[in-house]
Amino acid sequence: MTKQSPTPYLLQPHGNIPNNPQLPLLVYQQVFTRHDDLESQFKEAFSKNNWRGSWVNGVFGYHHYHSTSHEVLGVAAGSAILILGGPGGKVLEVKAGDMLVLPAGTGHCLKSSAPGFRVVGAYPARQENYDICTEKDDPEEKRGNIVQVTLPTADPVLGEDGPLLRHWKKV
Repeated sequence: MTKQSPTPYLLQPHGNIPNNPQLPLLVYQQVFTRHDDLESQFKEAFSKNNWRGSWVNGVFGYHHYHSTSHEVLGVAAGSAILILGGPGGKVLEVKAGDMLVLPAGTGHCLKSSAPGFRVVGAYPARQENYDICTEKDDPEEKRGNIVQVTLPTADPVLGEDGPLLRHWKKV
């Protein structure tokens, strides 16, 4: 693993995607020094740092968010262009080895991907029963859930001393 500072993005609401009013999206580039078997490396790191409910797949091709949990996405293979924060939000290219930590309420959507694009996703312990909200959901109703989601106890890859805990603080 590489010690690094993620790039934070505090996203404003876009349409019916509320985003998180207090916690920034964190984008880590090239988390691991080895690129063989990134899927296993992400799964092991997430589990070790108490991020649970791990799965492997892509990213939905529609704008969605989770109002009851934070989410980590580790890019295990390929590359993609994601839209973060809802329609008109930040467009970001990710590639194998990158990782995103999305605070509750953060919109995300797949714009396009190379063949074989896969991510490993997970959620902080006790947040594995996440919801899937879309633009059809009332953002005012969901904001109440978002502000109540507890902070994780560790960065998903770099643990208790990782940068996530320096960037994420409740006011």
